[in-house]
Parts: sequence; structure tokens; C-alpha cells
Amino acid sequence: MKRREFINWVGLGCLASSLPVAIAACSPETSTSANPGSNAATKGWEKVGTVAQLDKTGELLVENSPIGAVLVVGTSKTAKSLIAVNPTCTHQGCTIAWKAKESKFVCPCHGAKFARDGKAQDGPTKEPLKTYQAKIESGSVLVQAT
Repeated sequence: MKRREFINWVGLGCLASSLPVAIAACSPETSTSANPGSNAATKGWEKVGTVAQLDKTGELLVENSPIGAVLVVGTSKTAKSLIAVNPTCTHQGCTIAWKAKESKFVCPCHGAKFARDGKAQDGPTKEPLKTYQAKIESGSVLVQAT
């Protein structure tokens, strides 16, 4: 066998052995879920924390979640009425805070106030906060863009 024939056979062998990997990478059936039993991610729900984190202070602020910044307000005892918003003020981008006594969100920079549903109530902004649906499932706090 000549050197050129040998190199051609080796090249053909490498190509043939990498073909199944290329096919698998292009398959739409692949799953990146760490827990195949959980289909929350496939329905658009993203985990932003745990029930223990939420119950500790009644708030869960996550700045780098898969869907962006999220502020979840509530506890596992009030799971049916969890509130979840993007905590970025629509006026100049400050991080808003939840005021439980007033039952509203308040911007510490310019005093803008937002209702529980994220709608602007008072202050320099007229734009509402972005809201999310929130739920508790298997000890995790999940949110989904509305």
C-alpha cells in the first residue's frame, strides 16, 4: 500500500467515525435538562431560587437568572399569591424595593411607586414593571415571562 492510499483510508476512517457525533449534535430531540423527570424548563418556567431562600426574608432577588433580573415577593405559605417582577425601574434603571407595609414597589432613586401588579402609580415614570408568573414546585421557586 502506498503512502497516499494509506492517508486516504485514514481520512475516510476519521470522517466515518465522526459522522454519528455530527448527526447526534444536529438532532432536535436532545435534552440539556439535568433532571429528565422535570419538564418545567420545556414549558418556559425557569428556576430562580429555593423555597428556603424565599421564606427567609419574604423576598428573592435574582439579578442573573436565565430570563434576566427577577424579584419574587411572598412565602411558601402565600404560594398562590406570589408576585414576580423585573426589579429595574422603568424611569432610570434603579433597582426597586418591595415595601410590605404599603404593599407596593418603590424606587429609591426617584420615588416612583408601582402597584403589586407592576403598574406605575406615582412618580416620574408612567411605564409598568415587567411581570412574571411565579410558582413553587418541588422546593424550587419558578418564574415564567407573561
